[in-house]
Amino acid sequence: MKLLFLACLSPKTGNCTTAERIRAHIESAGHTCELRDAADFKSSAEVASLIEQKPPFEGAIAIHLFKGGRLLLDTQVPFGVVFGGTDINEDVKVEQKRAVMEQVLLKARFAVAFTDKLKAEAEVFLLSQSSKIYVQPQGIKTEAAQSFCWSEFLRRSGVSGEDVEDLHVFLLVCGLRRVKDPLYLLEAFSEWHTENPLVVLIIIGPKIDPVFTEEVEAISKRSAGVYLAQERSQEELHAAMRRSAALVNSSVSEGMSAAILEAMDLEVPVVARDIPGNTAVVQHEVTGLLYSSPQEFVRVSQRLLVDGELRERVVANGKRYVEEHHSLDHEREAYQRLVDTLH
Repeated sequence: MKLLFLACLSPKTGNCTTAERIRAHIESAGHTCELRDAADFKSSAEVASLIEQKPPFEGAIAIHLFKGGRLLLDTQVPFGVVFGGTDINEDVKVEQKRAVMEQVLLKARFAVAFTDKLKAEAEVFLLSQSSKIYVQPQGIKTEAAQSFCWSEFLRRSGVSGEDVEDLHVFLLVCGLRRVKDPLYLLEAFSEWHTENPLVVLIIIGPKIDPVFTEEVEAISKRSAGVYLAQERSQEELHAAMRRSAALVNSSVSEGMSAAILEAMDLEVPVVARDIPGNTAVVQHEVTGLLYSSPQEFVRVSQRLLVDGELRERVVANGKRYVEEHHSLDHEREAYQRLVDTLH
């Protein structure tokens, strides 16, 4: 079966990684799956004519009900959708977008939510199509670069000094856009760094929103103990995570953060903002630590650094949670079954 797969493909983002992983699952069942960036298309008519080209596509999949799904509304082939996160958490609040997403969900053969919470949200906000929404958590696979040099990474990120090996590095992994809110912790973290110069915060991720990126660059430059690193390959990022004191998430909204799950798999403690997408995977003091304010972030992080038992517990539980709930094999089987419904 020849399938068109639409997703937002900004390089090195969670969306891009998820799309490439799902495409691999589909192709391993013998299908042809062409992955295209939703941003390349201006209208659903454009996608409809692409689908009809010779040889025609026989089905389609899109990640994100609005950004990807709306482009499939004029197509005659069966399609499925995967909720992105911001579609259900944010876009449903805009009446015009919600109306479009309802049409997409009505027409789709299936929809995939990463969490039960996301499915429940979709059922509240969109015309209930409950029977066609499947919950399938993201499958996780990590691979840390063997040749990674930690001191070099720190130096290139702007961290200097003799005692880099003694530093407690908090790594905030996110694409630079407002919904990820990387500026949320900066003031509180700088104050903490002033009291304890061994704690530093490194923000790393692709520059998705150019205007916002400039803001982050300017504010992090004047924030003591805060550094903005150049984005790295997935393998190098995983190696950097492994050496960090904790993986930090400060998002306003998440579908399911792949970075959080990858950190758990790499046995790195997670300190995440208390929002629905994060609480679906992080249980406070069980699989990670949650915070609701910058001050609370500092308090739980300070505890993490001094309480070895807490650290060991959240790391062991996080690793076990990922192994039990985010199996790559289960994800592969689920998508292969769903694609079969497009025949």
